[in-house]
Amino acid sequence: MSQSVVVVIGVGGMGESIARRLGSGARLLIADFNAEALEAVRAQLEKDGYAVTAAPVDVSSRESVCALARQAAGLGPVRTVVHTAGLSPAQASIAAILAVDLLGVAIVLEEFGQVVAPGGSGVVIASMAGHRNSGLSGEEAVQLATTPADELLSLPVAAKERFSGPEAAYAFSKEANLLRVRAASSTWGARNARINSVSPGAIATPMGQAELAGEHGDQMRRMIAASNAKRAGTAADITDAVAFLVGPSASFISGTDLLVDGGVTALAVG
Repeated sequence: MSQSVVVVIGVGGMGESIARRLGSGARLLIADFNAEALEAVRAQLEKDGYAVTAAPVDVSSRESVCALARQAAGLGPVRTVVHTAGLSPAQASIAAILAVDLLGVAIVLEEFGQVVAPGGSGVVIASMAGHRNSGLSGEEAVQLATTPADELLSLPVAAKERFSGPEAAYAFSKEANLLRVRAASSTWGARNARINSVSPGAIATPMGQAELAGEHGDQMRRMIAASNAKRAGTAADITDAVAFLVGPSASFISGTDLLVDGGVTALAVG
């Protein structure tokens, strides 16, 4: 019997932690745009005893993601797919965030929805930013959920001129992720597979630290201090949530989001 394949897209702090948690005993395929970071993580995982393959990927490219999905299927039955790749407002422009965080997620959902094995599952890492009240109309929400990925950036609601800055584009993209996951649950379900998302809050990864050091860092620290947890999250907090969602205990859960933010979002309605 072929080893089950675990695919982790994005090998930053969360991605590496998730790969270590889920990859033991499986055929692990890790992918990232940053070739240097990808090779460093691959070498360390291999040294630590994992059966790991590394592949470059540009999630904003249909051709690149399609090639990754084919490679995954060639390794064995694709049982688990976790998409962690993304850009934060402190890292990128409006256009880059829309290309990676909006379009990239949609392409991954479509391409891996064609190769995931029966009984398989997937998780998209979204963000608590996607739970803000954006004021999308019902028609706009449907468009973001169901428009073919290759046409997403042509929608008026996704025009880069609409956004005041990278933070607004990021929140919009992450809200769209939740809508795309919900809609994808039917196509993944047709293959007897599940798909969900996890929305982290402020997490102490390099990306999270960059956000805390950015222009909105003081506001984020105040929210963390007032939250139930009163701390930033760790990669392990997110890994635990992902492990639950892809595991057998979550077999009745699909098309939904798990908010893992220490209670920060709840402050808005408290």
